[in-house]
Amino acid sequence: MAAVRALLLLAFLPLLLLLQPAAEASSEAQHLIDARASIIDPTGALAGWGAGAATADRASPCRWARVSCAANTSTAPAVVGLQLSRLALAGRFPASLCALRSLERLDLSLNDLVGPLPACLAALPALTHLNLAGNNFSGEVPRSWGARFRSLAALNLVQNLLTGEFPEFLADISGLQELQLAYNLFAPSPFPEKLVGLAGLRVLFMANCSLNGTIPSSIGKLQNLVNLDLSSNNLSGEIPPSIGNLSSLEQIELFSNQLSGGIPVGLGGLKNLRSLDFSMNRLTGEIPEDLFLAPRLDSVHMYQNNLSGPLPATLATAPSLSDLRIFQNQLSGPLPPEFGKNCPLNFLDTSDNRLSGPIPATLCASGKLEQLMLLDNQYEGAIPVELGQCRTLMRVRLQSNRLSGVVPPEFWGLPSVYLLELRDNALSGTVDPSIGGAKNMSKMLLQGNKFTGALPAELGNLYSLQEFKASNNGFSGSLPQSIANLSLLYNLDLSNNSLSGEIPRDFGKLKKLSQLDLSSNHLTGIIPPELGEINEMNMLDLSNNELSGQVPAQLQNLRLTHFNISYNKLSGVLPAFFSGLQYRDSFLGNPGLCAGFCQSNGNSYAKHRTMIKSVVSILIASAIILFVGITWFGYKCRMYKMSAAESDDGKSSWVLTSFHRVDFTERDIVNSLDENNVIGQGGAGKVYKVVVGPQGEAMAVKKLWPSGVASKRIDTFEAEVATLSKVRHKNIVKLACSITNRVCRLLVYEYMPNGSLGDMLHSAKGKILDWPMRYKIAVNAAEGLSYLHHDCQPPIIHRDVKSNNILLDAEYGAKVADFGVAKTIGEGPATMSIIAGSCGYIAPGELVLPKYAYTLHVTEKSDIYSFGVVILELVTGKKPMALEIGEMDLVTWVSTTIEQSGMESVLDQTLAEDFKDDMCKVLKIAMLCVCNLPINRPPMRSVVKMLLEVKADSKQKVKAAPPAI
Repeated sequence: MAAVRALLLLAFLPLLLLLQPAAEASSEAQHLIDARASIIDPTGALAGWGAGAATADRASPCRWARVSCAANTSTAPAVVGLQLSRLALAGRFPASLCALRSLERLDLSLNDLVGPLPACLAALPALTHLNLAGNNFSGEVPRSWGARFRSLAALNLVQNLLTGEFPEFLADISGLQELQLAYNLFAPSPFPEKLVGLAGLRVLFMANCSLNGTIPSSIGKLQNLVNLDLSSNNLSGEIPPSIGNLSSLEQIELFSNQLSGGIPVGLGGLKNLRSLDFSMNRLTGEIPEDLFLAPRLDSVHMYQNNLSGPLPATLATAPSLSDLRIFQNQLSGPLPPEFGKNCPLNFLDTSDNRLSGPIPATLCASGKLEQLMLLDNQYEGAIPVELGQCRTLMRVRLQSNRLSGVVPPEFWGLPSVYLLELRDNALSGTVDPSIGGAKNMSKMLLQGNKFTGALPAELGNLYSLQEFKASNNGFSGSLPQSIANLSLLYNLDLSNNSLSGEIPRDFGKLKKLSQLDLSSNHLTGIIPPELGEINEMNMLDLSNNELSGQVPAQLQNLRLTHFNISYNKLSGVLPAFFSGLQYRDSFLGNPGLCAGFCQSNGNSYAKHRTMIKSVVSILIASAIILFVGITWFGYKCRMYKMSAAESDDGKSSWVLTSFHRVDFTERDIVNSLDENNVIGQGGAGKVYKVVVGPQGEAMAVKKLWPSGVASKRIDTFEAEVATLSKVRHKNIVKLACSITNRVCRLLVYEYMPNGSLGDMLHSAKGKILDWPMRYKIAVNAAEGLSYLHHDCQPPIIHRDVKSNNILLDAEYGAKVADFGVAKTIGEGPATMSIIAGSCGYIAPGELVLPKYAYTLHVTEKSDIYSFGVVILELVTGKKPMALEIGEMDLVTWVSTTIEQSGMESVLDQTLAEDFKDDMCKVLKIAMLCVCNLPINRPPMRSVVKMLLEVKADSKQKVKAAPPAI
């Protein structure tokens, strides 16, 4: 019997050997199917896993998308790699992946996964590459990873929400070659010196990890290190000279720390060094002579330090340098005379230094120079003729130097330049007719020079021109009629010149024009009535000319914040609209102008009629004065009685509560609330611009609408103001004080001269905002909201984030404003019994309809959604609700259009093509913010980090990108 069993076993042994691999493959397939089932897959990227009727297909994971296998002679092919990056996967880490015992490479980067990091991964014996970057994993790094991860060579946890102590224990993974922990929320800790024991380390990416203390000199032991990035931390002390011993280094990123001392000598000996960034520190001393001897050095950023002394002569011989940014230091002396001759120079910014001497003629010798920023120095001499041949130039900023001489004719007509800024020099000569070839010109700023001659008619060929300022020069002749062809022009300033002739009537075609300044010239003729047809006009200055005739009645159609036609030869009756006090200084020095009626030079009958009109006018005026006086007396009596009732001690009923030092009284503010000073009106009240104090400081005063029962209203107002008054951040509009009495509530803020982002972006002025400015606004606003959410105690939800509540200062820096509906975050989600937020900015599903009233379930995630819409406005240039996108809101339109035509199809086509990649990156961040599921929206702190990372990427460096798996 035993012999029979043995024979049967031998007969079936081959079949058992064939079935075992199939069973193993089926087991791995089931693990993957379980993983797919445990996560959210909104795009259906993993829908094919386990699909198909045939059992053989289900049991063959090696045929599935994003799965790679390795053949093995003894067993079935095993799953060794999973490439699951950028699939919008959400939920927690699928634990069943820890059962794939042969797994070597796992990439789940750039998804929406949440929860703690899985400790079970450390049990996988073959895992060498783990990439979980760009998710929302939180909590601490499992300590078991340091003890059990023996096979791991590359670990990438960049840009998550990890907290706790910095995981120094990862240094126990002796075979680690790439360690990337940047942009997490670790507790402040010193640089983990234990890491220098990882002899095989090639990539060390620990930017924005809350590191402090000094960089140890022992870092020089990492002889295999290729990429060192410790940027955006709080590191101090000197840069250790031992970094010069790291012969394999290609990239050094130490920007945005507190490093001091000098730049160490010896970096020029790094034969592989390509990129070096020491910017935004406190470095002092001279730039070492040997630095630019590094043969492959391509990019050097050392801006915003305290470096001094001359530039080293070796700069002229740097063979690979294409990007040099050394602005905002104290460097002096000239640029090397042959700088640019031996290198492919593309980007040069030496602004805000003390550099002098001539501009080298060789800067564009390679024919690759695109960005030339030399502003705010002491450069002298003429603009080199050779730069007129540099057809790659796109942005030229040479203002505020000592440049002189004639601008080369070819320089005017460079075809790719979109910004030409030559203001505040001593340049002379004329604007050459070759300017007509500058087809890409958007802004041309020539003010404060010694230019002369007539403006060429070829200016009318610059169809992209939006801003032309040439004030304070010696231009003469007539205004070119061709300027009327510039349909995108929004700012034209030719004041303080010697222009003559008439103002062309065709200027009325400039429908985008918002600012026109032709003051202090010798213009004659009439004021063209057609100017009254420019609806966007808000500033018109024609003062100090020789204009004659009447003031056109059509100008009454304009809504001007600045209007001045003083000191001309105007005559006749002034249109009634301009009789208000706000225009009292707009018509000075025009003795022929008269208000109401003019004296006649005709016969006695005319004189008699004039006298009758005078008497009637006097009687009417007297009646009006009497009526106003009675009304004012009654008002003052009522106010006196109210004041007496409110004040037990006889003091004024107005109460000023200051939150910052102020140089004005409550009466200064109250007496300035003239309806002529209204600059805005919204759901919360009116906003006035007032000028108060000994220095004539402009303030914005919000007069809140009265509502509800007085006592309850004041209590709520005071509680809210008490919270907002504690807010201190550079990107939050500063609340200077509150002023209240029994019936009125005033909030006094700093004045923001450029108004709201919404007004600026969605009007003719939108052309002002190029992409760098829009990106700056997005970062500023994100930092303000991040402060409210993460740094205030208790945290604050804004509840009405929108572009109209983001205000712009004189430099177009953004500040979050209008906390009229802001609330602090309590123990749980806030439920508001009013509709907070604005149409187009409220996340779908957050507005519900209970039995009696609308209710909005609001958390900080609501602000994040609204901010995502603001980013979409910046990227697309469209309003949240606009006719051009039909009945859809902006989020739906963007999502639908991307699906049909790709990301680039939604970008604002008026912006420069060069910024397309950065715009797409910011668009991706916006889409994360507007996820339907609130849990999948990143916190504002992460939004700030992602936006800053876009700037870091735009440096075109070899950043430590997540390794390909």
